[in-house]
Amino acid sequence: MEFTLKGTENLSEKDRYDFIKLFIKGQVRDENDPHALMGNISAIIMALVKDLNWVGFYMVKGDELVLGSFQGLPACTRLSRDKGVCAKAWRDKSPVKVDDVDAFDGHVACDSNSKSELVIPLIKNEKVYGVLDIDSPKLSRFTDEDKLAFTEIVELFQEKL
Repeated sequence: MEFTLKGTENLSEKDRYDFIKLFIKGQVRDENDPHALMGNISAIIMALVKDLNWVGFYMVKGDELVLGSFQGLPACTRLSRDKGVCAKAWRDKSPVKVDDVDAFDGHVACDSNSKSELVIPLIKNEKVYGVLDIDSPKLSRFTDEDKLAFTEIVELFQEKL
């Protein structure tokens, strides 16, 4: 599958998310390996969504989250279940949007440039298998519309987990 970003420069936010969803649908159709899917999904999100500095996946391994495919600076490789935004999404089985990570009690700072964060759990059969973690260097970067769009994006491929 050939991929190009040509022509995506002036897309509206809604059209960007629609493009990402279309890309992921094609990937899910053609690829069964979850690691390959997560690698390309993090890359397309980082390439198309504005004002991000990190996008990636943490996967549940025992009682912690372990770093998976991502785009951005090197990150924390292991996160405990009891501390941080990713852990809250895991525990609550629900998306977490944080406008100011410095105000989030127990925030785990892997990149000091991150100011806001959105985490979407990967759930299959009521079990959390991991999280999609998205960071921005801008305060209050993520909207409720972003949260809904990324939840829909995760739903497109979590069947492959």
